[in-house]
Amino acid sequence: MASSDGFPASFYGEPGVLGMLSNGISAFLVLLQNFHTAHTGTAPAGVENILAGVHLILIGGVCQLVAGMLSFRKYDHLSGTAFIGYAALWGSYGATRIYFGASTQTPTIVPLPAQITNNLSLSTNMTSNMSLTATMVIPVFHVCLSIKETAIAGLVPYILLSFLLAFCSATVNYIMPLVFGAITATLVFEAVGLVASSWALVVSGVLELLILIFAIYGSAALLGKGLTQRLVLKGFGTPLFSVLLLGTTNSGSAQKIGQEKKKNTKYAEPMALGFFCDTVAPFIFAFYSFGYIKSFGVGVAWVSIITVAQLFSSYYAHLRQDCYHTTKFGLHATYWLIKAWDEFVLSALVLEDDKVASGREAMVGNWFFVMAGVMLCVGSLNTDVLELIHNMLFVLLTLSTIPQIALQGYYIFFGVACSLFTAASLYCTFSRLINTIAEKSLIPVGPQPISSEMLKKALMCCRANQGDQEALTQTDQGSDALFYISNGVAALSALHARSSSLNPAFLHLTVPWVLISGAIIQAYVSRLQVTGGGRFGSVIPTIYVAVWATWTWFRFSGNLLQLSAEAAYGFTAGAIALLVINAFLMLIAAYRNLVLLFLTSVMEVVLVCFLLSTLQRLPYEFEIATLALFSIICIYGALASLVNCIFSHRLLPMGPPLIKEKVRWESVPELPCPVANSRLTSSLMKIAGLLEEGGVCGVPTDTVYALAASCKNPRAIENIYNIKDRPAEKPICICISNVEQLVEAKPPFSPLLWEFMRNVYPGGISCIVSKGDWLFKLGVGPAYDRVGTKDSIMIRVPDHTVTGHLCDITGPLAITSANPSGEPDSTHHTMVINRLGHKLQGVLCDGDSNEVVASTVVNCLKIDEGTITIVREGCVPAVKVHQIFERVKSTMV
Repeated sequence: MASSDGFPASFYGEPGVLGMLSNGISAFLVLLQNFHTAHTGTAPAGVENILAGVHLILIGGVCQLVAGMLSFRKYDHLSGTAFIGYAALWGSYGATRIYFGASTQTPTIVPLPAQITNNLSLSTNMTSNMSLTATMVIPVFHVCLSIKETAIAGLVPYILLSFLLAFCSATVNYIMPLVFGAITATLVFEAVGLVASSWALVVSGVLELLILIFAIYGSAALLGKGLTQRLVLKGFGTPLFSVLLLGTTNSGSAQKIGQEKKKNTKYAEPMALGFFCDTVAPFIFAFYSFGYIKSFGVGVAWVSIITVAQLFSSYYAHLRQDCYHTTKFGLHATYWLIKAWDEFVLSALVLEDDKVASGREAMVGNWFFVMAGVMLCVGSLNTDVLELIHNMLFVLLTLSTIPQIALQGYYIFFGVACSLFTAASLYCTFSRLINTIAEKSLIPVGPQPISSEMLKKALMCCRANQGDQEALTQTDQGSDALFYISNGVAALSALHARSSSLNPAFLHLTVPWVLISGAIIQAYVSRLQVTGGGRFGSVIPTIYVAVWATWTWFRFSGNLLQLSAEAAYGFTAGAIALLVINAFLMLIAAYRNLVLLFLTSVMEVVLVCFLLSTLQRLPYEFEIATLALFSIICIYGALASLVNCIFSHRLLPMGPPLIKEKVRWESVPELPCPVANSRLTSSLMKIAGLLEEGGVCGVPTDTVYALAASCKNPRAIENIYNIKDRPAEKPICICISNVEQLVEAKPPFSPLLWEFMRNVYPGGISCIVSKGDWLFKLGVGPAYDRVGTKDSIMIRVPDHTVTGHLCDITGPLAITSANPSGEPDSTHHTMVINRLGHKLQGVLCDGDSNEVVASTVVNCLKIDEGTITIVREGCVPAVKVHQIFERVKSTMV
């Protein structure tokens, strides 16, 4: 059965209304404060700022996030990226307002010992020179220092990205460029207003008023379009300029584009959003590393919020069955979140600098990020040069944050690496946005570094039988690589010697490394495993969330809190329970593969170490060896899972399942009609024979299952109406295998119609064209009066090998959806058999359908007048159809 996640794009209305209104209202809230400040000369403080921040988070953040999520499901690349990106912006700006409000409350006066005062400079940035007195004001552990500097550091990358969004949106319509352009200018003056006089706030307020006006008009235009299914107000449907003016198609990327088409196209491409987030986070870290920001107390909020947006890009890549970007953006989100809270702890920590330095040097978790970055480089050899360069810069970034680097060069190295990574991410954002809008590689991304065949041969060199390319089974999931990565980072970060457990700096710094990767990110992986639909779902990652959360609480936070002996015994009971549960997980892993079985087996030993630690009987050397082995298994499991998922074959061995399911053969009730397996040629010939004899059969297509009858048998077409109780006034379309069949029939189509058809066929789009004598040449002769209407006919060319081959055998087929009239479409052959089997002569069984709704129907009767009409929006969004048509028209000029 098809997943309920796969609703058609038409179910989501016009999310742009919510997105633009969220921007307009958020700008209006800031406008009120700016005008008030400029008029009275008094900046808002306290509760006023806090309330404004909460409203910005709820309206500009949460509401716009919903709009972005719906846009991705509506296959709108640009709006999905823009709305989620701006949701992160308003959410971060709202958090900054809350910080401003908190910082103006009554501060806490903390007397500092003389020997500690010189160490606060280390905790605030490690490189800044600050002179402190024995008594100083420390609001909330210094986290409210550098609020304005952090806000400016966060606004600058959003200014650059907002400008890119405004430019890219000009290739789609001319309302969104006005909204996004006004936001760009507003952010510039908001940043200036943080350091300059009130004039900048006045200019910013005027621009925010323009945002509100443009957003209201754009929302009204989109709302009218959604209600009337036509453009009532101008602004949408006509771009300021054609995207094709930005360049010519890069032939070197043709293979990459072809690979992308194989992925699930129910959702928009999230790559631009992922690179968007990879631009903001390193830019803030670069400002911090070069000493412009003295404390990361506010920066942690900006980075954490943009990390959530990056997890959404990973999530939608997962829904598109794109395991590479699922893993990449999930890994990057993990890295940014851990580094943000790592620097936050340093900002809030006031300890002797020798303890902080020794605590950092004892941490080894960052090395797993280095290895994971190299793994992504291997995976990107199958994509393009730009992707490879971006991954290599990420490896450089992870190398720059190795804690063993001396502090004198650590932040300089990190800042330079962040700057290079920001520049690359900015270009990647632009190129992915333009190329996805154009559906062509207009902005250069480079050719594929190594051909897929060469890469396969290189990866299979370790297999005993290099000719064996076993296909992935249903138990293999695209999120498996991220599962291994999250566990590997947690295990390597938890590794430490006995002396380190006595260093409070090490204990403080290790908490985010283990908790974020092992618990928070793995909870996200658990969600992905649920959507993946594997046999055992998210059982293993869910249990390991509890394992690493408990480990962090007892081994690191527990030492800091100095838990009592009674509390330690409570953890002893918990460790025993986890040991028993993990034994069942080992049984589950035995059904999957040997790598997962080894992982769960080593986890059993790790839990034994945890049990011994609760009893104060832990042999640290044994624990170090166990955690190191666990991490090694994780890095291999991540690499093998990623490579195997990219190529859909097990190129790197994961080992067979130790326990194999035994299929129970039970008596099957007699089926109401003959069935045939689509994978067998003999079965296909059987169905073809039934159609030739005048039968009606259920067949798979590239969308949902259909009822088919041969055009050589008009009576069979009449039977379709009786079988599904279809009203006589509803016409039936014809299905052919390829466009060349139409060319041979020589219909009098215009060059524009021919070019449009070549761009949409084969696929989930049906075109309504004029009838004519050419249908007799096509082979529709006997059924001429029984298909289509008096003057028009709808033509389908499914992107489905089985259906195409069937049409080659039988000639054109008359088809309609395989469901009783007025009921939902059939998305599995069992639905066809159960609902209509007793009326059919046969069903060609092909499992789950590729889509959950029928094709999108386009009326092309007036295409020569420059217009097409969407009669029914199905699996292909209307937005995409119009984008294709506009692109085709521009090439015909």
